[in-house]
Amino acid sequence: MSKELAEVWDWRDRSGRLKDMACRAFMLKLHKQGRIVLPPLRRSAPKRKKLFVEVPHSIAPITCSLDKLLPLQIKVVSPGDKLSQLFRSFLTAYHYLDYRGPVGKNIGYLIYDNRNRPLACLLFGAAAWQTAPRDQFIGWSHEIRKLNLELVINNHRFLILPWVKVPNLASYLLGAISKQIGKDWFLKYNHPIYLLETFVQKDRFKGTCYQASNWKHVGETKGRTRNGQHNDLKAPIKSIYVYPLHRRFRQRLLLTRST
Repeated sequence: MSKELAEVWDWRDRSGRLKDMACRAFMLKLHKQGRIVLPPLRRSAPKRKKLFVEVPHSIAPITCSLDKLLPLQIKVVSPGDKLSQLFRSFLTAYHYLDYRGPVGKNIGYLIYDNRNRPLACLLFGAAAWQTAPRDQFIGWSHEIRKLNLELVINNHRFLILPWVKVPNLASYLLGAISKQIGKDWFLKYNHPIYLLETFVQKDRFKGTCYQASNWKHVGETKGRTRNGQHNDLKAPIKSIYVYPLHRRFRQRLLLTRST
């Protein structure tokens, strides 16, 4: 139903894709407000969980200074290729949040050293729908945020492989990625991005590598789940960091289509 309505409204993002999920969220909101009545949800057949297949890889320790690994190779992960299999294997096996595969627009990176040894994985995708510290930092109203949210992306996963112990590697990678991700995203989705964001779980990490890479701390989450509407739905408190990719990022993120 949401796809059909998006087609009727010609509701599309900057790359021409139907805004199916945004339309679905809008319809659910109207339903909760009693302004429309949606039919009961249809139960679909349970999906079989994809079997995790570990890709063989070396876990020989890499312990040295950063300069011994340079120049690094930053490889974009494409769906279905060998890199994507290794990328999925690493995140599933070694990231504390696990990995169930990409959702929506996303871009992944696998980082190798000058001897072609894998070092790290990074995944970027859709920004958080709403978070007050970020929105206040940008100057977003509710309406302008809805219009320009796709111009901000989130660093969903950042994994230095556990056998890699190299001082300053994490901050170096963040700096290197920030210089090329704008071009990579535009090549893939045909629209620009102007700001990166990430959420760092406070009881696990200090966010040191983001601070060292000049990401700006703008506040903290409130400890509620994304869809939580009750006090008993708790989530870990996270520090919110952002990184502008354009010196006039605010101007770009505050534009409306009529300006």
